[in-house]
Amino acid sequence: MPLDHAGQAPGTLRLAVGVAGGGRAPRGDLLFLTGGPGQPGLPFLTRIQTRLRSELAGYRLVMFDQRGTGDGALECPALQRAAGASDLTVVPPATVSACARSIGSNRRYYTTSDTVADIDELRAALGVRRLTLDGVSYGTFVAEHYALAHPTRVARMVLDSVVPQTGVDPLYGAALAASGRVLRSVCAQERCGWDPAADLAAVVRRMHDGPGLLDALVAESVGEPTFPGVLDDLHAARAGRPRALEAWEAAVHRAEAVPASFLSQGLHESTLCLELAEPWAPAAPAAQRARTLATLGASTPEADLYPFDRATATGNGLAQGCLAWPATTPPAPEGTQNRPLPPVPILLLSGERDLSTPRPWARAEAALAPDGRLLEVPGAGHSIQLRARDPAVRPTVARFLGGA
Repeated sequence: MPLDHAGQAPGTLRLAVGVAGGGRAPRGDLLFLTGGPGQPGLPFLTRIQTRLRSELAGYRLVMFDQRGTGDGALECPALQRAAGASDLTVVPPATVSACARSIGSNRRYYTTSDTVADIDELRAALGVRRLTLDGVSYGTFVAEHYALAHPTRVARMVLDSVVPQTGVDPLYGAALAASGRVLRSVCAQERCGWDPAADLAAVVRRMHDGPGLLDALVAESVGEPTFPGVLDDLHAARAGRPRALEAWEAAVHRAEAVPASFLSQGLHESTLCLELAEPWAPAAPAAQRARTLATLGASTPEADLYPFDRATATGNGLAQGCLAWPATTPPAPEGTQNRPLPPVPILLLSGERDLSTPRPWARAEAALAPDGRLLEVPGAGHSIQLRARDPAVRPTVARFLGGA
């Protein structure tokens, strides 16, 4: 692929492609898009083929390493050690800016619009007129933008753990506000007998570690949405015994340690920092972006962030990392999206306890899908197709992909 699809900068990229089920595919090609941004595709090909075998009946499964991932991962060792697989770990600013310097000016060519152009060249190389798209997390964002750019080249879509087409709010406000509801859902299941949202609010204000707690809770909603032991740890911390909560938070952070070949933090920052939702301006000087972030925080009622607070909203690792990312002009700024998706069948999946891509995001995108259906799964976290324990989920996906 060309590094710059507009042809203004020289260079090419080699993107690895994998195909499973190379025989007859009466339903066509299904391109499965992984998340991050920063996850490759090829390491997951066998897993997806095996786990979703019934859902993929009649399709040829295609996956690829999106630019900046896999063998071509953007490598930033210090940032990778600090953040691992996390979106929200607060990393020293110097570590972030050093990563950007090591990538250099080419960091502007790792946007979603570049990946969309790659996908359309891949579609042409596969010799098919239309693709069925199945995206998870950031993969949904890629799928949405491909469908907006090439509406006649999409047959149907599964959007699992939905990121809205407008991009991620730098305050991550939807996740902050959803945390109380999610913890209360866990409490109702466990019959804990107290209000864990009030516990979290008290702990955030006492320990002043809102960004760290947010990072751990979001990670737990991905890996273990039953939140084992977390309510007890929060309750004890509120009572002045924080050691168990601190140990849990540290354990979650250790579990997120992954190499760039699994999720490239260099690609993660290169993409996300150019595509946060407005009024974020990636080409603006850092001081201007800092003022924008502070204004956003000050203008957001703290009640809308409960059980977290404004300090958590403006101090979260996503926003702080992108403050340290140098001003970068995307090769083709797209502006605000928020446009109707094509009138093709779309199944949107959302986990009740997902804090990584919270439920309001799926509802907002579902409202833009003329032929869309939103399935909200009780008790589920992130990546519904692969992780949800609800036995109805996979048959629902299979029926949808089968044309029902």
